[in-house]
Amino acid sequence: MSFPWDLFVSALVTLLVVIDPPGAAPIFASLTTRSTQQARRGMAIRSVAIASVILIGFAAFGEPFLRALGISLDAFRVAGGIMLFLIALDMVFETRVKRREERAKAVNDEESEDVSVFPMAMPMIAGPGSIAAVMLLTSKASGPMETIAVWLALAIVLALTLVALLAAGPIMRRVGSKVEAMITRLLGVILAALAAQIVIDGLKSAFA
Repeated sequence: MSFPWDLFVSALVTLLVVIDPPGAAPIFASLTTRSTQQARRGMAIRSVAIASVILIGFAAFGEPFLRALGISLDAFRVAGGIMLFLIALDMVFETRVKRREERAKAVNDEESEDVSVFPMAMPMIAGPGSIAAVMLLTSKASGPMETIAVWLALAIVLALTLVALLAAGPIMRRVGSKVEAMITRLLGVILAALAAQIVIDGLKSAFA
């Protein structure tokens, strides 16, 4: 049984764009400006660990949960694809970044201590878009190898997110806002195409 590289690459790109490790780095840096290096390290690890539990839980039990609510996977694919498309539009027009910065500033004004649970773990990392993406990808996996491919892609993206949070300060100094904005818009276009394909697949399956 060969490894499904096409599904792995699709899952990796989708999760990279939705979770957006480089985009989480400046938010984390702004939230932890008053914290020590040791405290920042601990918050970064806790943020990714909590987000991992949330995403893995939805990946493992999301489909039975939908069935219990009487929601078909095709309907969830269409709804999830539309959600991902809206996120892609936000990325292309930079409204997502502005909202993240405003939310980070509001939280930083109120709470300057532990931000690992809120807003970093949820909704920054394990937000509605990433939860929908994980459930959509696992629903597409039809065998053990495809399931392994999706889980491997998720593990890689979460590991990259942890690296980005740990290196948030140096990354912000080197990348710069203009380069980050260009990368975000490019990834937004890719995500829009992936989201459109998810909606098309859901509609095809529903009306087949």
